[in-house]
Amino acid sequence: MAADSTPASGRPLPQLGPDNEFFWTAGADGVLRIQECRSCAALLHPPQPVCRYCRGHELGVRELSGRATLIAFTVNHRFALPGLDPPYVVATVAPVEDTRVRLTTNIVAAEPDSLELGMPVEVTFQPDGDVWLPLFRPVAGEPIALPVDEIAPDAYAARIRPMVRSDKFEDRVALTGIGMSRIGRRLMVPALSLTVAACERAVADAGLTFDDIDGLSSYPGGGNLGGFGEGGVTALEAALGIRPTWHNGGIETFGPGGSVIAAMTAVAAGLARHVLCFRTVWESTFAEQMKAGRITPGGGRTASWLTPFGATSAAHTLAQKAQRHFHDYGTTRETLGWIALNQRANAELDPTAVYRDPMTMDDYLAARPVTSPFGLYDCDVPCDGAVAVIVSAVDTVADLASTPVFVEAVGTQIVERIEWDQSTLTHEPQVLGPAAHLWTRTDLRPRDVDVAELYDGFTFNCLSWIEALGFCGIGEAADFLDGGKNIARDGLIPVNTHGGQLSHGRTHGMGLLHEAIAQLRGDAGPRQVPGARVAVVSSGGLTPGGVMLLRAGS
Repeated sequence: MAADSTPASGRPLPQLGPDNEFFWTAGADGVLRIQECRSCAALLHPPQPVCRYCRGHELGVRELSGRATLIAFTVNHRFALPGLDPPYVVATVAPVEDTRVRLTTNIVAAEPDSLELGMPVEVTFQPDGDVWLPLFRPVAGEPIALPVDEIAPDAYAARIRPMVRSDKFEDRVALTGIGMSRIGRRLMVPALSLTVAACERAVADAGLTFDDIDGLSSYPGGGNLGGFGEGGVTALEAALGIRPTWHNGGIETFGPGGSVIAAMTAVAAGLARHVLCFRTVWESTFAEQMKAGRITPGGGRTASWLTPFGATSAAHTLAQKAQRHFHDYGTTRETLGWIALNQRANAELDPTAVYRDPMTMDDYLAARPVTSPFGLYDCDVPCDGAVAVIVSAVDTVADLASTPVFVEAVGTQIVERIEWDQSTLTHEPQVLGPAAHLWTRTDLRPRDVDVAELYDGFTFNCLSWIEALGFCGIGEAADFLDGGKNIARDGLIPVNTHGGQLSHGRTHGMGLLHEAIAQLRGDAGPRQVPGARVAVVSSGGLTPGGVMLLRAGS
C-alpha cells in the first residue's frame, strides 16, 4: 500500500481505485506493473475487466523489466500545470514485453533535442503524494524497431462491415435549414442566446416555424463542459418551449456531427419529421471569465491516464501522431503550413471569419511554438458562436421554401481503438475507419467530390482526413499539399472554403457542415466553388469521428 508522506507537487494526480492502484503505486518498490491476461499472456492498458484480444477473464498483474521504447513524443511549450512548468516532454513508450501497450509519460533526464524515436528508455518513479508517477529516461543501447499499427493505414477497407440492407436511411432525409449566430472572440453574451439565434435563423431558412420542429439533437449535450456547450436539449427546450417527439444529446457519438447523423436515423425511422440540431461554443468568453475569477474550474483527482503527465490537450496526442507521420513519410512543418495558409486565404473572403489577415509561410513558421511540431497557426481559433442545421423527412422538401441538400452516405464505423494514446500511430484516431466505411455506402468516389470541408481542430486533423478519404494515398500528403494548389478553391479538391476552424473559428465541425450546405446551394458568395454538386464533411477531433457525403438537389 502506498505511503502518503511525500508532499504532492500540485499537478493533477490520478484517482485511485481497486482497478488501477497497482499501477499508480508500483513505484513503492521500484517495479513497473501492468495488467495481463493469463489466458493469452497479453498485456492490457488501461486495465480492463476482460481481455480485448481473447475475451478471457483470467486476469492478473505482471511485473515488468521497466525497459521500453520511445515511440512518440512532443515538447510542450504552451500549456502549464501546477508542479509541471513548460517546456516539458509528453511521450508515449511501449514496454519491451508487449509493444501493443502504450504508456503516456514524461521523458526526464534528457534534453529534448537529444530524443529520437526508437530510443531505449527505462522507468524511473517520481513520488507525488500517495502515488508514484512512472516517468522514463533514456538509456544506452541501439535504437529499437518501432511498433506498427495492428491494422495498416491502407488496409481499413477490409475491416468494414457490409451494409445491413440495400435501402439506405440516408435516402429518406434532407438538410433543409442552416443558421449561424455571430462568431467572434469574447462576445461576452450568454451561450444560450447564441444557440437561440442560430436556431431561429435555421428555422426561418427552412421556411418552417418552431411549431413544426418535433425533434432536437445536441452535441455534446448537457452538463458542465467548460465553454463547450449551452446546456443541451434541456436548456433549449426550456428557452423555446418546444415539445419534441424525439430528442438526443451526448458526447459519445460520431464527432460533433454525430447529432446530425442521429437526427437522420430518427427521421428515417419516422420518430420525427423536422429535427433541429445545434452546437454552441463560448470558449473565448469562458476563458475571459476564468481570468477574471468569475468561473472556477473544478479540482480534485483525475480519472485520466494522460493528465497526470501534463497531456491536457488534444494537441499533445495529435502532435505525437504528426511526429510519427513525419518520421514514416517525410512530412514536414511546411506540409502542415500549406493547410494553414489555404484556410487563411479562404477566410479572407468570409466576413464572418475571426482571422482574415493575409498569412505567409514565413509567418506560419515563425509563430510561437505550442507543442512540437505544432505552432500557433496549427491550432484552431477559440471563439464564441453557435450553428444549427435542420434534418427533415425527404417527403417534406417539396413544401419547403429552402433549397434542400441530400445525404448520399455516412461513415461511422469504429475500426481503430478509440482511446487517444492506444490508437493509430500515424493518423488521427477515428478517421481511417469512418472514411473507409463511407465509401462502402455509395457508388461515388473521391474524384466525384467537388468540395471537402474537413475537420481542422489542428492542421494534422485535416491532413489525416485528406489521406483517409483518398484524395491522395496514405503517406503522400507531403507531395499532394506542396504549394497548396491542390486544395485551393480552384484546385483539385477545394478544402475548407470558409477558412475552417483554423481561421474562421472553432465551431467544432458544425461550421464545416454549414459551409458545405451553402456551397451545394450555390450560396457561398465570393468563395463559391463553381458547379459544386458533391461535398464531403468530416467531424471529430480525437473523439469518435464521423463523415458525411452530401449532394445538391437535381
